[in-house]
Amino acid sequence: MRLYNTLTMKKDEFVPLVPGKVSMYACGPTVYNYIHVGNARPPIMFDVLRRYFEYRGFEVTFLQNFTDIDDRIINIANEEGVTSSEIAERYIAEYYTDARGLGVRDATIHPKAAENVAEIIAMISKLIEKGFAYQSGGDVYYRTEKFEDYGKLSRQPLEELQAGARIDVTEVKENPMDFALWKAAKPGEPSWDSPWGQGRPGWHIECSAMSSRYLGDTIDIHCGGHDLIFPHHENEIAQSEGCSGKQFVRYWIHNGFLNIDSKKMSKSLGNFFTVREAAEAYGYENIRMFMLMSHYRSPLNYSGEILTQAKAALERLKTAKSTLEFIAKQGAAAELSGGEKEFVNSLPRYRERFIEAMDDDFNTADAIAVIFEMVRESNSLAAAAAPSKEFASAALAALAEFDGVLGLFYAEDGAGDLDAEIEALIEARQTARAEKNWAEADKIRDELSAMGIVLEDTPQGVKWKKA
Repeated sequence: MRLYNTLTMKKDEFVPLVPGKVSMYACGPTVYNYIHVGNARPPIMFDVLRRYFEYRGFEVTFLQNFTDIDDRIINIANEEGVTSSEIAERYIAEYYTDARGLGVRDATIHPKAAENVAEIIAMISKLIEKGFAYQSGGDVYYRTEKFEDYGKLSRQPLEELQAGARIDVTEVKENPMDFALWKAAKPGEPSWDSPWGQGRPGWHIECSAMSSRYLGDTIDIHCGGHDLIFPHHENEIAQSEGCSGKQFVRYWIHNGFLNIDSKKMSKSLGNFFTVREAAEAYGYENIRMFMLMSHYRSPLNYSGEILTQAKAALERLKTAKSTLEFIAKQGAAAELSGGEKEFVNSLPRYRERFIEAMDDDFNTADAIAVIFEMVRESNSLAAAAAPSKEFASAALAALAEFDGVLGLFYAEDGAGDLDAEIEALIEARQTARAEKNWAEADKIRDELSAMGIVLEDTPQGVKWKKA
């Protein structure tokens, strides 16, 4: 398996720190609003990466934090006259609604910055002790010149960063590039006791402390959006490696931007749609499909037209799956035909090609292309006069295996009771027709139609789908 490592700027073979185990950290949302569609790309992509590691037999510990201490949270709380924790908890709940709607499984651990202040203070104290940080009034800053490798992730030498930095007119910092680890308390802000007085953590130190607490000093993979490379991830490296003296992350993985009209989608630019808004228009599962149809490192342009295309593509897969499920129940019990036998024998090769795509920097676009090729072949066989149950079951098993990695059909989970009700009504309608009770048959058909169910007569019997 090869992953593109931002640190080395090439695809590196993945070798875990501990054989058979993978430690992953992903920067989670700052919880002051609903997540926008651009925010949804990292959780979806790294959910698939985690699933793929598990598919390949690894035990994965996946940590995604919540930043619940932040200026934006504080400002909204003050505007509404509530506490920062109330705002944070409100939007953490909304995040879970959207993430689960997108088929993203909960992380192994979801730590919050506010629950790790003691660990943050301990890390800052150690950085001061080792000369990597200094107190200035009630603030504490990281001394960037002390860390020799500062800029190694973003490929920006410190002297160039300093040249472009704004002069700090307050003169509380030794160097314009030094960044805050601890901020002195201000009126109307939450604060904690510390050796430097009342205050709160800076943004960057939160992730370093939480990663160290739950995953150790060195982790396999750190994920995030491309916009976090500098300064956030650069500063995480400086903090963590300055504190432990060990390599912080072995593989840095960053997804590309989501654009609208070729501009990065962001709340600050005002050119964003929330996931909730997009889901109301197109459905959560189609947003996930839209994301996975492109390679995670490629820029992705958002538009209604592209989401509609993603929806149509997913519908083709769902229709193929539904057809195979129908044949597996109602099809012939005869031996495999010659074409079916060839198809079943080809399934290991489809699996190999799927794995090849995912092993190559988890290329979900190529993996989906393999699935569509397999489905085209199964559709052709399903259209034959008497497709066998054995063929359909083998195709379904392969589809389920691949879906376990990509998570495309999750929206259908839990629909079993409704499906059973629909099939019972169809059977009752067939009985009424056989008895020439046309009025009852029409009544049942109208009832199904009111439920949004479309019936289709096929050589194998009556099929149904949701309108």
